[in-house]
Amino acid sequence: MSEIFELPGHFIRRLHQISVQAFHARARAAGHDLTPVQFVALEAVRTTPGIDQASVAAMIAYDRTTIGGVIDRLVEKGYLKREISPRDRRARVLTLSAAGKRILDEFTPAVLALQADILCGLTEEERRTFLALARKATRALHPEEVASD
Repeated sequence: MSEIFELPGHFIRRLHQISVQAFHARARAAGHDLTPVQFVALEAVRTTPGIDQASVAAMIAYDRTTIGGVIDRLVEKGYLKREISPRDRRARVLTLSAAGKRILDEFTPAVLALQADILCGLTEEERRTFLALARKATRALHPEEVASD
């Protein structure tokens, strides 16, 4: 087999594919039409009510241009409300709707349980080490992402 298949990028890509497939399977099983990016965008709004769209993109490390479509779909699904900012009439702020809060409350436990499935081949200690190393590598490339440890 080619050494290309032993490079970190290959395994990162494969693990991402596996993670997304597992997320979609759990979402379908729970009766939810939600993508991983939509889920984390909802969580960003839950943790920071009144956040603007550009700040959501920065918080979840997502492209500012593409986040618009994500937010539009969440508004269309009735999970988010978009309103004029009381501080800047040109800006729009986001808050969770009752349906958005309900889907997060219902689906978050499944997403948390899914994390163990994604790394099921690792011991608990190896998972902690993996996460510490992934966090370190990510922050070396993007030091502005300083979420709490």
